[in-house]
Amino acid sequence: MLDSSTTVLAHRDGLPEFDALTIFTEARPEVLPLLLVLVPAVLYVAGVRRLRSRGDAWPVGRTVSFLLGGLGTIAFATMSGLAAYDTSLFGAHMVQHMLLSMVATVFLALGAPVTLALRTLPKRPRGWLMSLLHSRAARVLSFPLVAWVLFVASPFALYFSGWYGATLTSPVLHELLHLHFIAVGSLFFWPLLGVDPVPGRSSHPFRMLLVAATLPFHAFLGVAIMSVEPDGRGLIAPDYYLSLHELEEAVFQQQLGGGLLWSSGDLVGLLFLGILLTQWMRASEREARREDRRLDRLEQAEDRAAV
Repeated sequence: MLDSSTTVLAHRDGLPEFDALTIFTEARPEVLPLLLVLVPAVLYVAGVRRLRSRGDAWPVGRTVSFLLGGLGTIAFATMSGLAAYDTSLFGAHMVQHMLLSMVATVFLALGAPVTLALRTLPKRPRGWLMSLLHSRAARVLSFPLVAWVLFVASPFALYFSGWYGATLTSPVLHELLHLHFIAVGSLFFWPLLGVDPVPGRSSHPFRMLLVAATLPFHAFLGVAIMSVEPDGRGLIAPDYYLSLHELEEAVFQQQLGGGLLWSSGDLVGLLFLGILLTQWMRASEREARREDRRLDRLEQAEDRAAV
């Protein structure tokens, strides 16, 4: 829970003081976020049902990852009480930012929706999807270094330009910002996980190097955001936040948001490195088993030839 300094802000913005209960009591589902969650959920469930109706299996873990981990996180970030405060409390916005860009996107990728679509779509839509996956635009945007630059650089452009301030006063830009977080996170994490046959996949060592290279930039960005002076120098979107906050409250919120970005970014990054390391070890074990089988077949062939 944020400290009592948020009370003044809450009264000015017509919201109660932020606490654990307001996550539920101030939930405000809106049309675009609702569609963003419901449409993919319906399509995914329909695909799973179609696959199983013809006797094919689909891992339950993938379904849980996509529906609860991915879409559930998006729903929480954009429709719970957290979303009601995301233009008022910078700390709430930063939690939303991290959930959309680094948590939801990982779970969506683990759900393997592209694989599901390729296995269940009719011939013509499947051909369209294949064309999209092999298009030049997809190859360029998902190229590892391009996706890495977008993932690392876009937060700097967001918070140290007029872009973020504009999203606070424009509902359209605000919703586009949410889509931006999901899109950029997906471009970065989807090929790294390697579950779906999407362009941009690379070797396991290179994947780990890319993720490790994001950690110092997240730390630097978090520290830069936290480095706001008590007199307000370095305050992000000062005109907007000072119309809601006292100066001390505005500074506190920005320091809180920067700290959340720094700590959660590093934590998620380290967890993701662990996932990649596990995948690499399992891939190496599978390759070793395949090589053993190949050598066994060669040995058997040589024995038969000798006889």
